[in-house]
Amino acid sequence: MSFLPLLQDVAATAGSNAKGFAAIGAGLAAGLAVLGAGLGIGNIGGSAVEGMARQPEAAGRIQTAALILAALIEGVALFGAVIGFQIAGKITF
Repeated sequence: MSFLPLLQDVAATAGSNAKGFAAIGAGLAAGLAVLGAGLGIGNIGGSAVEGMARQPEAAGRIQTAALILAALIEGVALFGAVIGFQIAGKITF
């Protein structure tokens, strides 16, 4: 799917005020925050499982560190998604 026609339609309807661009920006902010968190947590999970497979005696420490890192990434992603939704809530058409 090409986004250029969609962006051109939004730009044409936005006119001098950039409400359409703000809506696209808010959607991108929320979507990219969640996408980045998914990739980050996936990387952590994969690396943790690989580390536990290589050193089973360190599985407890690896698991604890992976859970803490996943929680920190999830917190940042939630913050980004909330900011995106707040921007979208301020837009009135």
